[in-house]
Amino acid sequence: MLTKESIAFLKKLLDTPGPSGYESAPARVWREEAKKFAEEVSSDVAGNSMAVVNPGGSPTIMLDGHIDEIGLIIQYIDDDGYLYIGPVGGWDSQVLVGQRLRFLCSDGDVFGVVGKKPVHVMKPEDREKATKITDLWVDIGAANRAEAEARVSVGDPGVIDARALDFPNNRLVSRSIDDRIGAFTVLEALRQYAERPGQAKVVAVATTLEEISWHGGGATVCATCINPKMALVVDVTFATDHPGMEKKEIGDHRLGSGPVLTRGALVSPVLLALLRKVATEGNIPFTLHAAGRDTGTNADAIHIAKEGIATALVSLPNRYMHSPNEMVSLDDVAHAATLIAETCRMVTDETDFTAR
Repeated sequence: MLTKESIAFLKKLLDTPGPSGYESAPARVWREEAKKFAEEVSSDVAGNSMAVVNPGGSPTIMLDGHIDEIGLIIQYIDDDGYLYIGPVGGWDSQVLVGQRLRFLCSDGDVFGVVGKKPVHVMKPEDREKATKITDLWVDIGAANRAEAEARVSVGDPGVIDARALDFPNNRLVSRSIDDRIGAFTVLEALRQYAERPGQAKVVAVATTLEEISWHGGGATVCATCINPKMALVVDVTFATDHPGMEKKEIGDHRLGSGPVLTRGALVSPVLLALLRKVATEGNIPFTLHAAGRDTGTNADAIHIAKEGIATALVSLPNRYMHSPNEMVSLDDVAHAATLIAETCRMVTDETDFTAR
């Protein structure tokens, strides 16, 4: 189970805005927490944050969770002071209609509301059409362009203005579960590892730019500089326990069913077998997900970094991905952190990840 202190830190981390390319605020929150138990805490030019336990140990293990979230960016300000926005990451623009936004500006946060033509004045044929992001504008209460430009600027990023909420059955709702929950989980796993370190040097990393980078973003930088022998990536995956999900295509991953372990071409079979062994012997619930090609996560970049890194993907079932109200089970988070910490304790210099 997660402690009250860990959950309080998690909510602070989730509520701190940090879209891709603008992750510095949540990164600072993450590093401040890491300083409570990690022996080394640092950051790099790409914005990644690193925390190390047992720095003299061997081999080196990398725990990756990306800290960025999807967001929005101001593209244009018109003569009447309305803002027009573009996406940072992948959005279903339907969920933006009527939302409150929080822009991160040089003189402090500016709040706005997303506007759209009222249904009453739409033509009948337009009422059934999907809303495009170009159909929307943001109203910050400005009377004209000059007044708006005194408060915001083209290029200012923003996020949905939504706070973390506790739900029944030990569930948590937030706009930034993807993948602030991964950055939290790797740090929680490092915290547990610090209580009883094994032989390995373990580096937890809150990486940047995952939502917008096809080349691996900050994870590629970290995998190069850390030079780990193995890496565990923590991200979210689609929960399948709500209406409309096709289990024949995605698998069966319910909130509360434990972390999801991916099997596929880029996952180290040795590391996957070790994860399954630790989970089975420790009575940690888990499900399996099949990935015939890439995974759409940082694992895709990390496993081919340097001369090749033994990599596995541990995912958390997440309802309503890329929406203002993503939902996870804190039981799954706790199980994932424990599984990762215990797996790290099993790794020694004699652990052979060579494929055969």
